[in-house]
Amino acid sequence: MTGAASIVFAPLVPLWLLGAVGALALGVVALAAWKRARGTVLRAAALAVLAGLLANPALKEELREPLKDIAVIVVDESPSQDIAPRPAQTEAALKSLTARLAREDDLEVRILRAGKPPAASQAAATDLNAPRDRGTRLFEALSRVQGDIPPQRFAGAILLTDGQVHDTPKDAREIALPGPLHAILTGTRNLRDRRLVIEQAASYGIVGETATLTLRIQETGGGTGRARVTVTRDGADKRTTELATDFSHSIDVDVAHGGPNVFEIEVEPAEGELTLANNRAAIVVNGVRDRLRVLLVSGVPHAGERVWRNLLKADPAVDLVHFTILRPPEKQDGTPVNELSLIAFPTRELFEEKLSDFDLIIFDRYHRRGVLPVNYLNNIVKYVQDGGAILEAGGPALATPLGLFRTPLGEILPMRPTGRMIEQPFRAAVTDAGRRHPVTARLPGAPATADGAADWGRWLRLVDSEARRGIVVMKGADDRPVLALDRVGKGRIAQLLSDQIWLWARGFDGGGPQAELLRRTAHWLMKEPDLEEDDLRAEIQGTRLAVTRQSLEKDERPVRVETPSGKTQDLPLVDRGDGRATGALTISEPGLYRITDEQKKRTVFAAAGALNPVEFADVTTSDRILAPMARATGGGLVWYADGMPDIRRPQPGRATAGRGWLGLKANGDYIVRGINETSLLPALLAMLLALGLLIWAWRREGA
Repeated sequence: MTGAASIVFAPLVPLWLLGAVGALALGVVALAAWKRARGTVLRAAALAVLAGLLANPALKEELREPLKDIAVIVVDESPSQDIAPRPAQTEAALKSLTARLAREDDLEVRILRAGKPPAASQAAATDLNAPRDRGTRLFEALSRVQGDIPPQRFAGAILLTDGQVHDTPKDAREIALPGPLHAILTGTRNLRDRRLVIEQAASYGIVGETATLTLRIQETGGGTGRARVTVTRDGADKRTTELATDFSHSIDVDVAHGGPNVFEIEVEPAEGELTLANNRAAIVVNGVRDRLRVLLVSGVPHAGERVWRNLLKADPAVDLVHFTILRPPEKQDGTPVNELSLIAFPTRELFEEKLSDFDLIIFDRYHRRGVLPVNYLNNIVKYVQDGGAILEAGGPALATPLGLFRTPLGEILPMRPTGRMIEQPFRAAVTDAGRRHPVTARLPGAPATADGAADWGRWLRLVDSEARRGIVVMKGADDRPVLALDRVGKGRIAQLLSDQIWLWARGFDGGGPQAELLRRTAHWLMKEPDLEEDDLRAEIQGTRLAVTRQSLEKDERPVRVETPSGKTQDLPLVDRGDGRATGALTISEPGLYRITDEQKKRTVFAAAGALNPVEFADVTTSDRILAPMARATGGGLVWYADGMPDIRRPQPGRATAGRGWLGLKANGDYIVRGINETSLLPALLAMLLALGLLIWAWRREGA
C-alpha cells in the first residue's frame, strides 16, 4: 500500500462568482496602489485570504494498491515446431523467459500453448471432416486470453514460434493490441527444403477419362533445378516423371473407376533438406460415370415390359434405347411397306457399329425369330468378354429350342435350361450365397435369418435350369435357381429365370422389392463400386475410421491401418453374416489413412480432414510474416540462435524494443483503497486572519 498527496479545490461558491469576486478585489487593490494609499498590501492580503476561503483548498491523500502488469507468452506447438532443433529451442527459451520475468515483482506472466492438434481424448467431440484446414492459429488464442486482461495492465506478448503463423492480421488494428508484440524465432536460417504444392486439382472426373492437376515443386535454400515426381493411383498404377522446380506443371491422371480415386504425388527428397513431411501430397478425384447407355430389347409385348422401362427411365443418369419386336421377319400378311407404322430393327447399327457404346444390354423375353443373325450374337459374346454386360430376363421361350441358350450366347450364360417349365405359385428366396452378395443381401422384406421366410408376393412360373457357373443368389420352386450372376472375361452377365417380377410391381400377393432388386442387378452389371462382392472399403465417420470387407466367404482376418504420420496398427474385423466384416477405430490425425488387406493385396484409402495441410506448405523459419505486426505494435523479432534477448520494463510512451532487448511496458496501474482530505484554510482561521489584516490596514491608514 502506498500514498500519494495532492492539493485539490472545492469552491464554496460557483466558479463564475468566485472569478467575479477575485476580479473586483484585484481592481480595488490596483486602484489603491495607483493612489499610493497606505495599507494597500494589507488590504490585498486580506482579500487574498477571503478568496482562498471561498476556493476552499484541501490536501488530498490517496491510499493506492499497485496492480501487477500482465505479460503473455504464446508457445507455438504446431506440427512444424516438432522439427529439430525447434522443440529444444522452444523449451529453453521458455525456461529462460520465465526465470527472468519471475524477478519482476510487479509483473504477472501467463503462458499460453497453442497450435497443437487435438489429442485423441478430445477428438471424440470433434469431427475431423467438419473444419477446414486453417493452419497455425496463434492470434486466435492470443485474442481469447486478451479478453480477460484489462488494457491498462497489458505489458506485452511474446511469441515462441518458427514464424509460420497463418492467422496473422494484415492490420494491427484488427486485434487492437494495447502493448508490444514480440517474437523469438526458433529454428535455423537458410536451411534447404523442397516441398510439393498442389495448385489446382479437380474434385470430380468422368470414369474412363482423365483429370488434370497442377503442381509446383518449390525449392528453398538452393536446388538442382529438376526433381523426379511419382504419381500413384489407389496404391498401384505408379508412374514417374521428371519436372523442373519452381515452375507450374499440369499432369493428367486417369479416373479409372467410380467413387474416390486417390492419387498420391511424391517428389524425391533433396540432399540435406529440412523435412520430408511436405514432399508428399494426396488428392481425391471422385469418379462419376457419364450418362450410362442401356439397350433394352423386348422380344414380345408383355406386362413386365413396363417394369423395365419405368425403372430405367426413372434414373436421370441412364440413356435408354428400347426396342420391342412387334412384327417378326417371318410375318407375311401382305401389308404394303408404305402403310406400316413400325420401323425396322436397326440390327447392324446396334450390334455391330455401336455395340461397344452401350454399358448394358437387356434381353427381355427375347427368343430367336430371325431378327439377330448369328454373327451379331457372336459380337455380343465378344462385347461381354471385353467388358460389357448382359442381363437376360427369360420367359417360356427360354425352355424351348428358340431360347438364347441355343445360340452363341449359350457359351457365356451361367444357367442351362432343362426344357421344363415349373408352373406353380412360389415365393422367391435368397440363397446362402445371396445373403452375402451385395445384390441380394439385406433386400427389403428379406428374413433376418436363413430359416425365415421372405415377406414377398408369389410368382407363378419359373424356367427350370441347372447352374453351370456363377453364383445363384435367389431360388424359387423346388429350390431351383431364379437369379444367377457371373463374370465372363472382363464383363458380367446375369440371368433372371422368371418373367413374373412385374407381379411385385403390381402389388400382387403383397408385392416385393422389384425396383431395388433390378436396380442393384443393373448397377452390379455396370460395375458400381458399392456393389462389388469382393471388396475392401473405408470411410471416415466423424472421429471414427470404419472399415468394411465385403466377401462371399466368412473372413475375419485383421487389416493393416497406416496413419498419416506413418504409424501402423492391425484392426480386427468382425463378420456380420451378410457378406460384411466390419471394424472401426478412433482417429485423431487429419490426413490420408491407408488400409491394406495383405493377403488379397488390396489397399484402400480414407481421407480425414485436409489431405495437404497448410501447416506443412512451408516449414522454414521466417520473420517475414510477423515483422509487420511487430513493427506496428512497437515490438521486435529476434532469433533464438542469436542468443536470448534482454528483457526491460520501459515506461509508457518509451521505446519497447531495441538491439538485443525486448520491452514489456511498466504501466503502473493501481486501485484506490482510501482517501484522506485535510483543509488547508479552515473557515474560522481564515476569517480571523482576514479581519486582523483589515484592522491593521485601517489603523495604518489612520496613523
